[in-house]
Amino acid sequence: MDSEIQRRIEEAVRRILESSDMDEMTESKIRALASKDLDLDLSKSPYKALVRKVVESFLQERSEDQPQEEAEDASAAKEKEYDDDGDLIVCWLSSKRKVTIQDFRGKTLVSIREFYRKDGKDLPTAKGISLTEEQWSVFKNNVPAIEKAIKNMQSQIM
Repeated sequence: MDSEIQRRIEEAVRRILESSDMDEMTESKIRALASKDLDLDLSKSPYKALVRKVVESFLQERSEDQPQEEAEDASAAKEKEYDDDGDLIVCWLSSKRKVTIQDFRGKTLVSIREFYRKDGKDLPTAKGISLTEEQWSVFKNNVPAIEKAIKNMQSQIM
């Protein structure tokens, strides 16, 4: 990415962040506003990752003014791992499966997916699922029932 474009994106995103209500703003909205301001599609991978980096940096700076406990949470955010698309990697389930949080068309998704490696990049396969926040909430609330069903199934096998 050209350093001039990078500088312009960083400035536009910071300008938007500084004038926004952070309780109402999402990364997707920031990208959309900056895209319009710059007349540039910031939903493409390298731009998306840059916008996320600027947002994280901005939030980190803001958190330095908060109490120590909140500052510790923010410093943990710095250590988070992101994939090539700028999506947060929550965890690796195996060497080929990971859980990510991604923004897709303005919606936050929890994605549990299998990946394959090509040319040094992890690329997604069709094997997996992406859940909206609502679907994730339903799934999460039903984990105890799933665990109970697994125990019942295991006891029937033994």
